[in-house]
Amino acid sequence: MAVSKLRDGDYRPNGAGSFQQAAGAEEVLERVLFQLTAHRGAFPLLPQVGSRLYLLPRAKAGSRESLAAAYTAEALAGEEDLTVTGTAWDEEAQRVTVYLDWQGEPLRADVSVT
Repeated sequence: MAVSKLRDGDYRPNGAGSFQQAAGAEEVLERVLFQLTAHRGAFPLLPQVGSRLYLLPRAKAGSRESLAAAYTAEALAGEEDLTVTGTAWDEEAQRVTVYLDWQGEPLRADVSVT
């Protein structure tokens, strides 16, 4: 199943009146980015959608790294064939880098939380 590509929260047009589609690893990465950037609980009928990464700036600086890992694992728990292999919190940029493995292919997602 292909998913539409997003850029800054908007669908990417394909120039032919429709939207660009992603497949394979690119599709997985699009779903991951959506899950990590959507606020958990923002969709009342789908409370499991999204992450709590947006809460990181409110947490104590010393706990943000471990919270980023926990929030990421929680958000991506439903993704099949996907393993979170690591996370890195960049305090200065207020960004989480998520390292993933999908069917033996390494993927990386950068998520700004500001």
